[in-house]
Amino acid sequence: MILELDSKGLTKFQAGVLLAIIVVAMVVGGAAYFLWYEKPQSAETIKIGVLADLDYTYGRHVWQGAILAADQVNAEGGVLGRNFEIVAQDDDSETTTDIATANNALTKLITVDKADFILDGGLIILPHQDICFEHKKILFSTLTLQEALSQRVIDDYEKYKYYFRGGPGNETHAYYGNIDGLLAVREYTGFSKIAFLWYDDATSRALLSAVSNAIEQEGFEIVYSNHFPPDTIDFTSYFAAIEASGAEIISYFGGNGVLLVNEWYNRQMPAVLWGYSTLAQEIDFWELTEGRCDTVSTYGYAITAGYPLTSKTLPTRQAYLDRWGELPNLGAAIAYDIVRFVLPDALERAGTTQVDAVIEALETVDVETSSARHFVYTSSHDIMAGENINDPRESYSVISGFQWQNGTMQPIYPRSLKEEAGVTYTYPDWSGAWD
Repeated sequence: MILELDSKGLTKFQAGVLLAIIVVAMVVGGAAYFLWYEKPQSAETIKIGVLADLDYTYGRHVWQGAILAADQVNAEGGVLGRNFEIVAQDDDSETTTDIATANNALTKLITVDKADFILDGGLIILPHQDICFEHKKILFSTLTLQEALSQRVIDDYEKYKYYFRGGPGNETHAYYGNIDGLLAVREYTGFSKIAFLWYDDATSRALLSAVSNAIEQEGFEIVYSNHFPPDTIDFTSYFAAIEASGAEIISYFGGNGVLLVNEWYNRQMPAVLWGYSTLAQEIDFWELTEGRCDTVSTYGYAITAGYPLTSKTLPTRQAYLDRWGELPNLGAAIAYDIVRFVLPDALERAGTTQVDAVIEALETVDVETSSARHFVYTSSHDIMAGENINDPRESYSVISGFQWQNGTMQPIYPRSLKEEAGVTYTYPDWSGAWD
């Protein structure tokens, strides 16, 4: 219909008809605009739940690593057209061993926060495997070494297939890492008289017993062995006894690394210090010990030390520093790698978030992360570990050792990493077994 308008003006009827047409056009046109041009609602997010003691260092770093990784994944368009969302529950795992508290936090993470995947930053994971089986949720551990977790996958796959170790490794990895590390330091130094000074708990005692038996068979002479309470603040008596034993190598494990190293330095111990402490692998350890940690060796992680183990290591380290104003620790690196590399790879290859399909994809994952040149799972959903001596660039996850030298951490273990970096093992500047 064509509406003809009188050039001299509109009658009241014509004006009414025109107004009605205009109104209808506005309504219909507006509806059509919103129908065709309104931006589509964003797809439902994929929720990753962080279960950790968020008020303490390790748990906080797990959460921060997951947040950073999720933000980067989302900035690149997400996964399967959906963004990652991090949700978290505080399980108080660093301040209490109350299993009920941790279990309740996990259950809330699943049932209230609706997490699709779980990053567990605690040590007591066995009951969490059962909860995740009940709810059919994939669980990544980020701290514990317990092999019982992965053994369950072998013993009852259908029930425990939902569990995957995110890091750092298992008890067997720690066992062989300690033995091979001591063989390396003997190769560097020629020393064979060893003193063990390890913190006291059930896992430490069992591991030290196994390591001691193995290195005696390798020709080491154990001249001293003792355990100290985890809250020890005075190491005077321990080092006095070690010095009297004639030890050339001191293998330390756990404890307050600052106090332990200060005592070693102040006594000018005639033995090299080789082992592990959470503090000793932190980049501010040099300042905390006022440089007394020079020549001290510790098992650690390339991302903390600042060594370009993979193409992802230094970019991750810098991004974390820029975002949080501190360097990532082990928990941060593990959480970041799972959220940034491992899980996205599995989801993309699965083409879905359907749990069984994602499990199958995780079982065949092979990706480069900030901490591994090849991150691969074994049939027990443990992390494939091992050094490729012929081609270190093709190595799986490896336990690394670093020596403090002039304020920086230099890679000295495994041997291939030391050679790759062109590093020389160094001694303290006082008299000792190296003279």
